[in-house]
Amino acid sequence: MTTLAPRTHTIPVSSVSAPPAPAVPLVHRPARRALWHAAATAVIWLTSLFVVALWVAGGGVTATLGFDGETLTTLGRLTGLVGANLLLYQVLLMARIPLFERGFGRDAITRMHRFVGFWSFWLMGAHIVLLVLGYAATAAVNPFVQLWEFIWEYPGMLLATAGTLLILLVVVTSIRRARKKLRYESWHLLHLYAYVGVFLALPHQLWTGADFLSSPAATVYWWTLWALAAASVLVFRVGIPLVRSARHGVRVHAVEPDGENGVTVHMAGRDLHRLGARGGQFFVWRFLDGAGWTRGNPFSLSGAPDGRSLRISARIAGDGTQRLTRLRPGTRVLIEGPYGHMTGDARKGSKLLLIGAGAGVAPLVSLLEEQAYRPGDAILLTRDHTERDALRQGAIARLVAERGVRHAALSGPRNPGASSWLDAGHAAWRGPDLIRYLAPDIAAYDVYVCGPVPWMDAVIRDLKQAGVRGDRIHSEAFTI
Repeated sequence: MTTLAPRTHTIPVSSVSAPPAPAVPLVHRPARRALWHAAATAVIWLTSLFVVALWVAGGGVTATLGFDGETLTTLGRLTGLVGANLLLYQVLLMARIPLFERGFGRDAITRMHRFVGFWSFWLMGAHIVLLVLGYAATAAVNPFVQLWEFIWEYPGMLLATAGTLLILLVVVTSIRRARKKLRYESWHLLHLYAYVGVFLALPHQLWTGADFLSSPAATVYWWTLWALAAASVLVFRVGIPLVRSARHGVRVHAVEPDGENGVTVHMAGRDLHRLGARGGQFFVWRFLDGAGWTRGNPFSLSGAPDGRSLRISARIAGDGTQRLTRLRPGTRVLIEGPYGHMTGDARKGSKLLLIGAGAGVAPLVSLLEEQAYRPGDAILLTRDHTERDALRQGAIARLVAERGVRHAALSGPRNPGASSWLDAGHAAWRGPDLIRYLAPDIAAYDVYVCGPVPWMDAVIRDLKQAGVRGDRIHSEAFTI
């Protein structure tokens, strides 16, 4: 283990003496990832521009010039079109479609889901307000009277109202302050109501939305997008996971404590190499051990997939992780995945610097077990509140002894200084200086970061100050 002195710039680094690792060629696929990203981005932009083109073709621009009730109405049509498009993309983004998973990665999809979700909600709200005001101005009636007529007299509007209220519930519970007060399981259950809300809010477009049926192209586009959204949920969130789970027959093999407050679950199954899982990726797991099995939880692999077994490790922090400790050997497991782009495919250099906190150490261990590097060319920096909390210590010790990994453990209270990702014992150190000390030739490294989002943000800031290029920093977050 690399030893870090708390208040000196003379940090002794233990020498590494280990048999050389077998020469395994690195696999680089940045060009393929770039193509997936370009394709996913093009789909979103082209479809969004097509929706705006529908509005323009329907006389939307001309209608805005009168500065009257028709102006408000046509702007309401535009916000409705764009909002409906984004609302359906909400479903598509979270349907685990390979195009978006490979093009953006789970971290970017999570951020986009939140961004698109709030924008679609505000646009739909503007759509309602503008149409009510526009129609009321044209008919010279009270806006509240017009709103009442919309709800009770227009086809599909009662369903749309119910759908809007469900979406409002999801939006409110997704605000970070409210989200922190909910258990993950409760929030996840509430979040599923978004699917119901979307499919209740959209049908009124067929009955009352002229822009949706104004031309064959518009009709084909909207029917196709709705069908894709529904099919994507059924295929990628239900069908494929069920088929894969049945094909591979994954079952719990053993459960063991990991550190003072952690657990590791070992699983076995048939032909697991066909999953194509990589170190650094995660699955959504459902353990068929009783009531509540339908609630899936995302856990990263904590060991390199070997085609025969899968392993996850977690810090016990809530109902989902507490449940892991009660699993019995033989329990059947439903799997959804693998997901995530924090894999060795992202590597561009020959060396590795991996920085993890808490349960974020687990996927980094799986990467170290899987990837090729020379003894001394991989550094693992772990951060825990106490040494007893540390996960995967046995696996890390083997990596140090057999693969020549350099390991430094930072334990204790949080550093109150600028580099808050460090421990208080190293308060005299600036994060960028410590990084450059551990890896003087930092340009040769790819850096993988995993842990709580605020902690990762602090690490990444110091990495950039230390001179690490953005395309050499690889991280993934799952918090919406």
